[in-house]
Amino acid sequence: MKKVVYILEQFYLHGGIEKITAAKVNWLIMNGYEVTIIVNSQQNKPFVYPLLEAVNFIDLALDYQSGISYFHPKNLIKAPRHIFKLHKLLNKLKPNVVIMLSLQFDHYTLPFITSAKTIREHHSSRYYYAIDRKKTTSIFKKLKYSFEDYILTKYSHNVALTPDEKKHYKANNLKVIPNGIVSSNNTLNLARKKIVLAAGRISKVKNFEHLIAVWQQLTIKYPDWKLRVYGEGDVVYTEQLNQKIKELSIADTACLCRSTTELAKKMQEAAIYAMTSHTECYPMVLLEAQEAGLPIISYDCPYGPRNIIQDELDGVLVENQNKEAFAIQLEKLILDETKRTEMSKHAIVAVNKNRLAVIMEEWVKLFKTD
Repeated sequence: MKKVVYILEQFYLHGGIEKITAAKVNWLIMNGYEVTIIVNSQQNKPFVYPLLEAVNFIDLALDYQSGISYFHPKNLIKAPRHIFKLHKLLNKLKPNVVIMLSLQFDHYTLPFITSAKTIREHHSSRYYYAIDRKKTTSIFKKLKYSFEDYILTKYSHNVALTPDEKKHYKANNLKVIPNGIVSSNNTLNLARKKIVLAAGRISKVKNFEHLIAVWQQLTIKYPDWKLRVYGEGDVVYTEQLNQKIKELSIADTACLCRSTTELAKKMQEAAIYAMTSHTECYPMVLLEAQEAGLPIISYDCPYGPRNIIQDELDGVLVENQNKEAFAIQLEKLILDETKRTEMSKHAIVAVNKNRLAVIMEEWVKLFKTD
């Protein structure tokens, strides 16, 4: 039996990492693999995405305190127990492959506590990381970056999601494998509502305040259109966004909604998908938008959108962080239903290259690579 272990921090919050991991795990199980998911803080909460019953799910129950650094004394004190429990568990499971998705202490120690093939899967863009690394004069930061380089060389492989990310890694064991999406019977929906939709974990990197500012300009002209942002996350940032919606007097047309298990349905109903992030690696949500036949408008941020969207064919790429340009292009889409319909047709075709079955063949090859 082929044994694979995935290590995450939790599996109860909505997010791209959790969604693609669920899809991969289920695919592997259906193709004869024995799969274990190890988390450290599930807190007895239900799975955020469905997993097949055959999955072996283990919670180390360390319950790190959120909202503070992993290296804060309240969290740091748990590190030895964390590593000991993980080491003991991996010795018991005897996996062939261990895939690390966590950014906690286990990330730094995994290559040293198991004889299995280890793979570090990276889901965040290193664009700003690289800029900070180049500019920093801090000896502490320089040492930290060098230590991170060293750790990554100890993994059997590192996996980035786009070719653009390769230049930000010093490890010579890097492979590029994008995210994939489960195949479905996607069809073109012509009965769409006047809704601009966005979704994602509510965090500052998603830069939803730009989308809200753009919406203030457009809702005056197009009051019959609605903006819907689905997600949860940073409580303080969420409150700031809600406050901004109130201050701009756009609460009648703009809503910061909670995460939903019916995002696919919401996408089928909407007319446009919008993304204003500072960075994106290879966002699952854009693949889901294409799957739903949604034309996408996105900042050309580093680096995910440009690796998914074909500009002016199935979506629009806007100069990064240019709110005025974004407003102009979004207005064009609002006004041009014919263009939206044509982009929808192309989006449904474009997503085929990211079918999960195609992507998982690349992962299987990597599992077998020495």
